Amino acid sequence: MIFKVFYQESVTEVPVREKTKTLFVSGESVRDVLSRIGKLGINVEYVQEVKGAHLDYEQQNNEDFKVLEI
Repeated sequence: MIFKVFYQESVTEVPVREKTKTLFVSGESVRDVLSRIGKLGINVEYVQEVKGAHLDYEQQNNEDFKVLEI
């Protein structure tokens, strides 16, 4: 499955919506994804499963679409 992770680059700063970034990660579950990206040192806001039409939309409209396999 593919998950979209919303995050802030710094864990020491207060989250600001305008600075939220996203990345796509392949994993078995939300818990699996969180354990895999835990060592990246980012402040995770939300993890969302992406599938079907939503995944197609992200692939077509997001020029930075790359799936990390950690």
